[in-house]
Amino acid sequence: MLTFNIRGENIEVTPAIRDYVEKKIQKLERYFTDEVNATAHVNLKVYSDKQTKVEVTIPMKNLTLRAEERNSDMYAAVDLISDKLERQIRKYKTRVNRKFREREGVASFFNSFSDENSATTETGADQDQEFEVVRTKQFSLKPMDQEEAILQMNMLGHSFYIFTDAESNGTNIVYKRKDGKYGLIETEIQ
Repeated sequence: MLTFNIRGENIEVTPAIRDYVEKKIQKLERYFTDEVNATAHVNLKVYSDKQTKVEVTIPMKNLTLRAEERNSDMYAAVDLISDKLERQIRKYKTRVNRKFREREGVASFFNSFSDENSATTETGADQDQEFEVVRTKQFSLKPMDQEEAILQMNMLGHSFYIFTDAESNGTNIVYKRKDGKYGLIETEIQ
């Protein structure tokens, strides 16, 4: 079951807005065979030019769904977010189903991982070359192949993704290049 953490910036989250967001996002539960226990983090922002921005992040055991949308109408932005998340789930399940068709099936794949995995570490530097870590995230690396890592990176909207290679058990990084293609960094222990 999805639970909701809805926050508003420059806007009061009224019961009508809360109900609308919950109704739209809860429709995603139909895509999962097992009971989903996740928290949907929804951030609603209103800017001075009357533009609204809706961000939704749903971390689950083996997958993190994330989407954001801007629109002059907040309800329209919620509709667009719902559609975007639905497309992500369908795309992910199609690829997983194709890959694991001969194995135990999609349901066992969705239940085989223990934590969500996404990470970024951001650093800032001043002119004296002193580095200050302003944000730290911890995560567990899950075994997967390059294609799954690229899919997860794209769904999170990140430009890189760290993962454990299922075949070599090494820590690898996939990243999106400026030309739109993907790169892979394989690590070695020396």
